[in-house]
Amino acid sequence: MLSPLDKKILKRLQEDIPLTASPYKDMAEELDIDEDELIDKIKKYNETGILKRVSAILYHRQAGFNANAMVVWKVNNKDILSIGEYLASIPEISHCYERIAYPFWDYNLYTMIHEKDMERCSKIIQGISDAIGVTEYRVLYSTRELKKTSMKYFK
Repeated sequence: MLSPLDKKILKRLQEDIPLTASPYKDMAEELDIDEDELIDKIKKYNETGILKRVSAILYHRQAGFNANAMVVWKVNNKDILSIGEYLASIPEISHCYERIAYPFWDYNLYTMIHEKDMERCSKIIQGISDAIGVTEYRVLYSTRELKKTSMKYFK
């Protein structure tokens, strides 16, 4: 059962984190608790599964990444783990995940690549294809950036 303080902390964590040198200290002051208590609570929430992660939302286009491509790869099932681990280690790839392949869409590994322009993005994709030996892939470029929001569990 969550205490009133837990709910107050979780409600605050749903909002933007202060862009300061000491964001957790600043949030703790807002919550009228000390920074160590806030950090201990966040660790507890993570350990118990109440909180999965605290992360930033990057607005790619505002950051200058105008070529945002989802690349879908057709990878042999026996190679998917090793190739997926390799792809996840590439700095330009922000997301890498396996999906079920279907007869009408037989791609099973998905990656997101963010670059300044399409030419650079294409070179990275070709380099990845050469490195992993997978030539069956499709590139789906974003045409616009959708509104990004975090889940809200407490109001």
